[in-house]
Amino acid sequence: MDHEIFNKIKEDNVRFIQLQFSDILGLVKNVTIPLRELASAFEHGIWFDGSSIEGFARIAESDMYLKPDQNTYAVIPWLNSKDGNTARFICDIFNPDSTPFEGCPRRILKKAIEEAASLGYTYNTGPELEFHLFKKNEQGEIKPLPYDRAGYFDLTTDQAYEIRREMTITLEKFGIYVETTHHEVAVGQHEINFKFDNALTTADNAITLRFVLKAIAQKYDLHATFMPKPIAGIAGNAMHVHQSLFNVASSTNAFYHDDDKYNLSKTAYNFIGGQLEHIKGMAAILSPTVNSYKRLVPGYEAPVYISWARTNRSSLIRIPCAGTKSRNATRVELRCPDPTCNIYLAFAVMLKTGLDGIKRNILPPMPREENLYEIAKNDTVGGGVESLPESLGEALEELKNNRVVQSALGDHIVERYIEAKAKEWEKYCTYVSPWEIDRYLEQY
Repeated sequence: MDHEIFNKIKEDNVRFIQLQFSDILGLVKNVTIPLRELASAFEHGIWFDGSSIEGFARIAESDMYLKPDQNTYAVIPWLNSKDGNTARFICDIFNPDSTPFEGCPRRILKKAIEEAASLGYTYNTGPELEFHLFKKNEQGEIKPLPYDRAGYFDLTTDQAYEIRREMTITLEKFGIYVETTHHEVAVGQHEINFKFDNALTTADNAITLRFVLKAIAQKYDLHATFMPKPIAGIAGNAMHVHQSLFNVASSTNAFYHDDDKYNLSKTAYNFIGGQLEHIKGMAAILSPTVNSYKRLVPGYEAPVYISWARTNRSSLIRIPCAGTKSRNATRVELRCPDPTCNIYLAFAVMLKTGLDGIKRNILPPMPREENLYEIAKNDTVGGGVESLPESLGEALEELKNNRVVQSALGDHIVERYIEAKAKEWEKYCTYVSPWEIDRYLEQY
């Protein structure tokens, strides 16, 4: 425990501490403690009932402990008070015997990062989380009513700019370096991008971004949603993830090679090959809801086919042009994840499958620069290219059969995650939707 953190807390006039963590579905949980309990939290942890958290523990094994990571300290700006401010720490979860809890999503990512380090790599990520701002109806209920009618990169004069500006300022108070903010393709859709970093830091930052954006939107009587497809017929919310490996010894980009057409090294090709080989098994983690698969349909720049390319946005993996910064900026962009995923688990399986490609020397197929959506119109198999699972049910079956993805998650997460998501899929399959009533009730 670093005493400087307590000096900082005193300087910030903090009186209460939120201890935050993620359940297996990626939802942020927290418990608040008075400042006087923080020293004990660092030394011993704070007890909580794990049996009440989705996917954690059964009643007979419920005792768990939260231990804060002091590197995640931040004052929560909207909880300031003259009586004292509130700060937060993101926590790791431990068993009563002080061993790491195998169902802690943050720990799962740390294990994958440790494997990469053993091979001499640092894993960097840059996720791009899209979201919608929706209005509430006259009763205060949240409905898919877009806040604005603007389009991609539009310069607007409505309050959306002011809202994104306040979101940016607030994120930077949490130590998140925002690079760009803009209106996205669909009405009411926006994106705020922050600087890439090591995968654990960016996962923490992405978790923070989700709850910060919701809090700021609420101030304006709006609702920020990361739901993948909240409105039919328009673009959904993706979480494109830019990825690179850096050599620990030399601090150089392991994905870069100056004599290659795409400026990619053999390591990068193997990493791509591993992810493409295992992408079906990853789908239930990267696209984890029933609604996710309503985004992953042809059109709307959402990937459907298992392919890679440079400029082709219909491809699953894209190689962004790095320009004059190509050596350090060379990276691969995975386009199928959406922001409802558990980001710790998503990064863990992405890294694990990429490393599997490196260890097994898996090479990807030839790049497909043509528009695969157009090919598929005349070819039911998408021009000879395989497709992603078309539903959560299919994705869960792929997860059950993929040992590499399961090894990244561990037995505990695999069992509890599949159990939770299978129930979700079953409920969806038996639910009678308003569309079915409108379509069939009078007709038959």
